[in-house]
Amino acid sequence: MNKHEKLNYVEFPATDLAATKAFFSQAFNWQFTDYGTEYTAFNGEGLSGGFFQSPLASTTATGGALLVFFSNDIHTTQRKVTLYGGKIVKPIYEFPGGCRFHFTEPSGNEFAVWAEQH
Repeated sequence: MNKHEKLNYVEFPATDLAATKAFFSQAFNWQFTDYGTEYTAFNGEGLSGGFFQSPLASTTATGGALLVFFSNDIHTTQRKVTLYGGKIVKPIYEFPGGCRFHFTEPSGNEFAVWAEQH
């Protein structure tokens, strides 16, 4: 695949790097590489990226971009999100072509999960 002028990396603020890392490690099995005490990176999750120490959070209400996960079993994914400290901010709802829910992780960043079937 040609990487030229394609999205390659995404960065998010994190008020609590340790809690954010623990959440994504447990709920989505992500691995992290720390670069000092104020930055951690992830790779191989569809899009590589990182979290930087910040008092801010990325939400749709504040104009932040919404990154959306795909799930083969949306109910199981939603249970894992809440089990490991995520908060559901929009419960599962249907739209043409599937269904999805929105959640925030422990640092307050908003993400969504969609599936083709409910």
